Amino acid sequence: MKGYIKNIESLAIKNQNFREVVYTAKNCQLVLMSLKPAEEIGMEVHQLDQFFRVEAGEGEATLDGVTTEISEGIAILVPAGTKHNIVNTGDEPLKLYTLYSPPNHRDGTVHATRADAEKDDESFDGKTTE
Repeated sequence: MKGYIKNIESLAIKNQNFREVVYTAKNCQLVLMSLKPAEEIGMEVHQLDQFFRVEAGEGEATLDGVTTEISEGIAILVPAGTKHNIVNTGDEPLKLYTLYSPPNHRDGTVHATRADAEKDDESFDGKTTE
């Protein structure tokens, strides 16, 4: 079967990795994320569009200097060129998933921790899941 059909809420909540690429198509990519209390993705800017959805936990999303509280059910759309960060401000892991359009990471990438992600200079190499 082409495509990806799974219970994304369940997968996001169960995910323990800082970043886990679960599916890469030609023009978009699905990635699970889990931020520990006080952890953040780090301020960044992409030349692609990005969508986040929070499945559990509490935090803050900052887009071009404007900070908004986020929690379960919140969606965040980050247009290309927007300086952004997601921070876990709660006492429990912040569970979310993100869609990159186009893909941003090498298919199948797993970074257990943010430190692992920062040490790895991987990037999308054009290879998709299928």
